[in-house]
Amino acid sequence: MSASPSKPGRFHSTRTRLARRTVLRGSGVAMALPWLSAMHQARGSDSKPDPQRFVSISIGLGLLGENLVPQQAGTDYTPSRYLAPLADLRDKFTVVSGSSHPDVSNGHRAEASILTATPIGNSGSAKNTISVDQLLAKHLGDTTRYPSLVLSTSGTQSPSYTDTGAMIAAESSPAKLFAKLFINETPKERLRQADRIRSGRSIMDVVNEDAKRLQRDLGSGDRDRLDSYFSSVRELEKRMAANERWAKLPKPVVDAKPPTPPDGNDLVGCQAMMLSVMKLALQTDSTRFITLNLPGANSKVPIEGVNEGYHTLSHHGRDAEKMAQLALIEENIIASYGDFLRELNGVQETGGSLLDHTSVLVTSNLGNASSHDNRNLPVLLGGGGFRHGQHLAFDRDNNYPLANLFVSVLQQSGLPVGEFSSGKSTMTGLQ
Repeated sequence: MSASPSKPGRFHSTRTRLARRTVLRGSGVAMALPWLSAMHQARGSDSKPDPQRFVSISIGLGLLGENLVPQQAGTDYTPSRYLAPLADLRDKFTVVSGSSHPDVSNGHRAEASILTATPIGNSGSAKNTISVDQLLAKHLGDTTRYPSLVLSTSGTQSPSYTDTGAMIAAESSPAKLFAKLFINETPKERLRQADRIRSGRSIMDVVNEDAKRLQRDLGSGDRDRLDSYFSSVRELEKRMAANERWAKLPKPVVDAKPPTPPDGNDLVGCQAMMLSVMKLALQTDSTRFITLNLPGANSKVPIEGVNEGYHTLSHHGRDAEKMAQLALIEENIIASYGDFLRELNGVQETGGSLLDHTSVLVTSNLGNASSHDNRNLPVLLGGGGFRHGQHLAFDRDNNYPLANLFVSVLQQSGLPVGEFSSGKSTMTGLQ
């Protein structure tokens, strides 16, 4: 199966070169490939460096500061409860305290400002502006199939806004996102893929012959990369198939408590599955800019020890029992973030790992959800080639502009800007 590498979907023997946009094709399927060394050879000696990506994960109900923020500043901090499980990633992320968006208030309504840093008030009379992810997509998004992906674990609310101040509705179905990445757009092909997932079949079954031909021409390193990538796709499809089966099976009538299936109430499970699809989107360079919103619904998250609704727990009023339950949810959210960083760190590109080339932000519009306080926001920034392994502790009484971090990300991504909204410089200590 030999053709000119300039035509997407076909590959030439890697003894010569392999097109960067090579895809594997089957019936109704166009499966993009991750970076392979054979693609680097095709670029030539004057190739450009690997692109920078940006991922934002926004948490609608914030995080308990005492469980997230270390007591010590600098590089010699003792990890907090939430950060202790991320010890192996210590040099891959930075924790920031004492930052927020100046003049942004009004509690939950500030969700609209988390990536724009624009005060929009409580009446809605003020106009929002473009979010940092959409500014990146506007100027740099034309190099990928999708300029950006705007996602959520539930509903359509998002922190992503156009330059006219219009919110971009989020996609909340991992299965639909998977189909968007890998399945042709016709309704017939989407239904066919849904049937494959329900029956436990993999997209790999469809592109199997194409994959076998490609692997015969690859070196051992590229074969290992493809095997890892294919395994990730299969594992994700199995999880989606399990979700589909659980959703349709009647619950058995037994004395013992049945296992809790993944469902819309499982915030952490939905987050983990969406992050898995996001990794594939970044790995195949389908997009470089992604936002994921974790809204503050009041469903009871299926975690052992959690007996009340998530939103109810966020209004803990310093009640010890409520805070203990809330901490179980939040440490799982941060653990899932850590898993995502590990996954990206395990994908090797030309000049480092995928994590080295991807800034992954976790933040919220609420520093204290119980009192609806929009100051002292929780901030973690991983990857992206920044100087990590530190706690940047700013003034908790006179907060540092969080938008300065956005200026750092914009510059790191290749946009020569000196300011963004209330951010007038790069973030001190980050670069």
